[in-house]
Amino acid sequence: MPDAPRNEPKGTVTSPAAPAKKEPASAAPLPTTPVPATPVPATPVPATPVPVAPVPTGQIEERMRLLDDVDVNVRVELGRSRLYISDVLRLGEGSVIELDKLAGDPVDVVVNGRLLARGEVLVLNDNFCVRITDIVDVEERSKGGGG
Repeated sequence: MPDAPRNEPKGTVTSPAAPAKKEPASAAPLPTTPVPATPVPATPVPATPVPVAPVPTGQIEERMRLLDDVDVNVRVELGRSRLYISDVLRLGEGSVIELDKLAGDPVDVVVNGRLLARGEVLVLNDNFCVRITDIVDVEERSKGGGG
């Protein structure tokens, strides 16, 4: 005759080889509804600058040489133009796109997405080249030019 079903609460697993462990009577049942955390107001702490010792010039040059073989992306931007998709779809061999700069206007030299310099376009041995005419100052560079 098969064993009679045990009257155990659902979700309880027992093993016939090992008796079920009984929880101590002092264990309180877990709450069923989550208790929201009480926010703690943040107290701002002033940052204290760390003094930096100047690096001797020879060490700067030595450290800069470590970067000599690092590749960077250099882009020369002749100008920009906005077109509708319908105009782009009609582009073909011989199409001309008008740019926002005039012939002879300085072009932007962009390094890793940041405007670095401006220059003039030249042709040397049938190749286009750029002669740097102006290095952009840090303030103008930080404005995000050339993006």
